[in-house]
Amino acid sequence: MPHPRVVDVVLLTMNDRPEEEKAAQATLLAQRGVDLRICVVGNGCIPDIVPAGARTVVLKENLGIPGGRNAGARALGETEHPGDYLFFLDNDATFPREDVLSRLVAAAEQHPGAAYVQPRLTDPDDTTTPRRWVPRLRTSDPWRPGTITTMTEGVVLVRRSAFDAVGGWADEFFLYHEGLDLAQRLWSRGSTGWYAAEVRMHHPLTSPARHHQFHRLAARNRVWVAYRNLPAPLIPAYLAIWAFITAVRSARGGGACESLRGLREGWSRRRDQARCPMSWRTVLRLTAAGRPPVI
Repeated sequence: MPHPRVVDVVLLTMNDRPEEEKAAQATLLAQRGVDLRICVVGNGCIPDIVPAGARTVVLKENLGIPGGRNAGARALGETEHPGDYLFFLDNDATFPREDVLSRLVAAAEQHPGAAYVQPRLTDPDDTTTPRRWVPRLRTSDPWRPGTITTMTEGVVLVRRSAFDAVGGWADEFFLYHEGLDLAQRLWSRGSTGWYAAEVRMHHPLTSPARHHQFHRLAARNRVWVAYRNLPAPLIPAYLAIWAFITAVRSARGGGACESLRGLREGWSRRRDQARCPMSWRTVLRLTAAGRPPVI
């Protein structure tokens, strides 16, 4: 009988959701069929809730979500035998079954070309999946599995070797679109992503706009994704399309001034980002997979 795969789990906390975090950790510890190694990262705090045997990383200041997750991944990677896979877990997400992680690992084994595997994320009602939680353009049927070109960052399984090869999350993003950036860099190395729609996880139905920095950081990071990853001729098209989409959304929901500020900030600081444009072959692969990189 083969030995269970080792999954390194990174859980980021600011001690702001104690009840949700207790539920997240309880359902995590109940997982079967994998060997778990857990790291709880206190992003600007000392974690209040840490499972027995888990590692703890205490960051003196809030480094943002990607920076905090990178710190946890590094801590687990410094062990003698790092896990085969990394799983990044929001501290308000829960596992509805004890075999979620083992099924995600099984999906990764069945799709060796996929650098990351994404479960279907639902509200705790086990049914509702907002369009923004479906990691592909065609979102009308969230139950349909398949190849994906982006990811939902807070519940994703990533091969450790692939994650390390691209340098992990982009620390500078702080919040928003770090999953799109990571997915594009993984695709640039010849990998894909897989949406295991039959594997469900639960997350409270919240709006990203609840964060006061949403409009600015989302716009800024769109510029950085384009500058970091796209061939030069595609950057103007990408930014024009997203400036238009942002303007339409702002007319409906507000945030126009902050979005404009973010676009300006992203463009003025774009050269702070490490530029490694994808090949035209990767552009074609992404397009064939259903998501041209200008969208």
